[in-house]
Order: sequence, then structure tokens, then C-alpha cells
Amino acid sequence: MPYQKLKLSTPTPVLSWANHELGAKETQMAKNVASLPFVFKHVALMPDVHLGKGALVGSVIATQDAVIPAAVGVDIGCGMCAVQTGFTASQLDDKKLKRIRKEIEATIPTGFNDNKEVEKPVYNWQGWRDFKDLHGGVQHLENKALRQMGSLGGGNHFIELCLDTQAQVWLMLHSGSRNIGNMLAQNHIRTAKELGRLAQTKLPDPELSYFVAGTDEFRRYWHDLQWAQEYARFNREVMMSRFQRIVEQHLAGGKPTKTVMRVNCHHNYAEQENHFEQSVYVTRKGAVRARSQDYGIIPGSMGAKSYIVKGKGHSDSYCSCSHGAGRLMSRTKAKDRFTLDDLIEQTQGVECRKDKGVIDEIPAAYKPIETVMANQSDLVEIVATLKQVVCVKG
Repeated sequence: MPYQKLKLSTPTPVLSWANHELGAKETQMAKNVASLPFVFKHVALMPDVHLGKGALVGSVIATQDAVIPAAVGVDIGCGMCAVQTGFTASQLDDKKLKRIRKEIEATIPTGFNDNKEVEKPVYNWQGWRDFKDLHGGVQHLENKALRQMGSLGGGNHFIELCLDTQAQVWLMLHSGSRNIGNMLAQNHIRTAKELGRLAQTKLPDPELSYFVAGTDEFRRYWHDLQWAQEYARFNREVMMSRFQRIVEQHLAGGKPTKTVMRVNCHHNYAEQENHFEQSVYVTRKGAVRARSQDYGIIPGSMGAKSYIVKGKGHSDSYCSCSHGAGRLMSRTKAKDRFTLDDLIEQTQGVECRKDKGVIDEIPAAYKPIETVMANQSDLVEIVATLKQVVCVKG
């Protein structure tokens, strides 16, 4: 589906790949961002767009000489990692799936939990050398950051064992920069708001407070942002290595196996890139980079399909695509509307938690992933279609 130019009276246009009308709150949020004087060319909305804080989740915002920390968000570097293995569905049965799930839950900390013992690869991450140089007032959190490296977190973070349409086994997980990224983000967002208040800057929403390129505040935030993004990427690698070892133990007697394909991508981050012959800061708030030859991961909800994709380099989307199905309703609304029986029915065939604690993650609380994919056929091509058989929620 080609994009639509929304009928908004804003200095900067808004291009949308969503095939639905935005609600009043979503429309206002899009207007707020598109009214900022430093926003470049246009704002791009992905097909999974929904309400966020300050800016819509599923939006791509290119800016000149400024960056909005709250638009990047508090889970800096949140993203996906997927591995195609050489295993096949014929090697799996219900008993093995249950054992794999139980071992994942015992090996990879979820929720607020962290690692009691720290592995050597975690210590070897080069980012620890730069911890002392972080500006977000987080030096006292170094030990916690160390222990949380290789942990999943909560919310919609997950670990899944999946099968593609060729019955090949894939491993997939979703996580970010944990508490350290959250604390860095919150401290810088607070600083941006205070600067805006002191300067009496008129903004449509305080959450859109920003740092101006060339200032100390900008440099400090950008430094910490890049660090947290790398923490998030390596965090996923550590968990994926553990996940692979678990699967190899059950399917290959513990022998290391070759990886057929590996993808690790952010969907909540900012980078300096060139677009329309200009160097700009691109914030992808719930969006994946999809340049030509870029591989990305677009997950559905637990019980729904997920996709490995290859970018088409669409310039008007700033070479981006959606990051998932996108929520159709809030967590509170999902808990009110759906029952435990609904969850059991919608997760048939998946070895996962089936209790009231995860009703807010029920597939029906999300947009249909097939519709989302159809709306971005000009942004990506599908490389593999996956369906989970094991799901561990954060």
C-alpha cells in the first residue's frame, strides 16, 4: 500500500503507511511533532502506529540540529534478535518443548530479576571501559548493569522458539537496555524539560523537550544514547548465546551447531544518517531500519506470526518499516475485555504461560500482523514467515 499524506495543517507534512484513521489523541500527537521547527522534510508513520509518550510509537522523525530524548524513549536500543538454526520441526516434540521452555525460564532472568553469576563474555564487553564516562548520573548502577546484562526484562519482552514455513527452527527474542538505559533516558529527559522551562520554550507538549546540537547537553545525551544502544545490542547477543546452548543441549546432545542466519536490530533508537542529501538525526520510535540489504525482524504477538524481512530502501520512510503488530488496545483494556479462556484459545499450540498474568499480551490486544505487513509491502520483502511453538514472556 502506498503511503497517504495526512490532511493536517502543520508546517511539516505527515506521511502514513497505516490504513486506518488516527484517533483524536493520535492525530494531536502527530501534529505536535510535525509542528516542531527543527523537524526535517516530513514525519513518517509506520502501519503499526499507536499512542506513545510525546511522539507516536511507530513514528520516524528526522531532525536537523536537535534531538528529542523522550521521542527515543526510556527503553533505549530496544529491539530484536533472531537466529535460523539447522534444526527442523521433526526433532521437536511436546516433552522437548516443555523442557526447553522450563530451562529458558531457569537460565535467562525475566522481569526485575538479574543474573546471580556473571559470565566471562559479559565482563569482556568493551562498553564497561566507558561506564565511568556516562553523564546520566548512573555511576552507582554499574554493578546492577553488569548483572542485568543477559536478562530479558518485563512488559512485552519475550523469548520464542519458532518454525518457519519450511519447518526450520528459529530462535527469537525481544529486549532492550534494561534498567541502565531507563535511568539514563529519564535523567536526560528531565534535563531537557528543565532547559525548556528555564528558556521558556513554547512546546505543544513538554515531552517534546529537546537538546540543540553543539551544546554540552546534546553531546552528553548523544554519548550516553550510543552507549545504551550498544548495551542493548550486546544484551540480546548474550541471551541468544544462552538460548542456543539450551536448544543444542536438547536437540544436538550439547554439540555446538552452525548458525544459518542471524539478525540483531534496534527498533527504539536514534542515529545520524543521510537522507535526501542531508545529514540528519533519525529517531525511530518503534520502527526498524530497512535500507536495501538491511535485514529486520517484525514480530506478531504471542500466538501470531512473525516475519524476517529485507528492506527496500524506501526514501520517504527514511528507509524504515514497522517494528511489530502494534497495540490495538491498552493493557488495562485488554485485561478487562479478555478472559483466561480467551488466552488459552488464542495461544493453542504454543508452549507458554497461560495464566491471568499475561492476559494483557493476548494476541487480540494487537493489530492483525498480516494487515500490518500488507500495508508495508513497498518498504520490505518477506524473507521468512515464523510461528512460535515456545514463548517465554518477560
